[in-house]
Amino acid sequence: MDNLNLQQMTESISKSYFNRPFKHKAYFNPRLRTTGGRYILNTHNIEVNVKQYNKFGEKAIEDIIKHELCHYHLHLQGRGYKHKDKDFKILSTQTGAPRFCSAIENYEDRVRYTYVCSNCNLKFNRIRKVNTEKMVCGQCKGKLVEIKFR
Repeated sequence: MDNLNLQQMTESISKSYFNRPFKHKAYFNPRLRTTGGRYILNTHNIEVNVKQYNKFGEKAIEDIIKHELCHYHLHLQGRGYKHKDKDFKILSTQTGAPRFCSAIENYEDRVRYTYVCSNCNLKFNRIRKVNTEKMVCGQCKGKLVEIKFR
């Protein structure tokens, strides 16, 4: 799927689920990391995470587009477009737009550092590096030693 297909899919979903046209751009943004997609308030464009398509396929992209179109149409109508707003919750329920998308990576996949306590041998997995001079074991206050770096 490329940006042209994404644009056509977005226009089609907008007409069939919202009965309103989508008059802006929808495109893949390869720099998105932690979100499935986003609606940009200033430009009214929709960006979609290409990694979601690569891992979960077209159905995931359809769900992300529905969610972002809820933001889009409510914002253009001057109604509550934020996640906490009642209008947004009602519209997303009506259209079947999910609240969240599936995670691309779970915590275990993202772990880069493993530490072990030199006193009680408890292991700690961390995504970010820990300062072993300051941090100690949460169970026994022993010294932490790095044993793995991925």
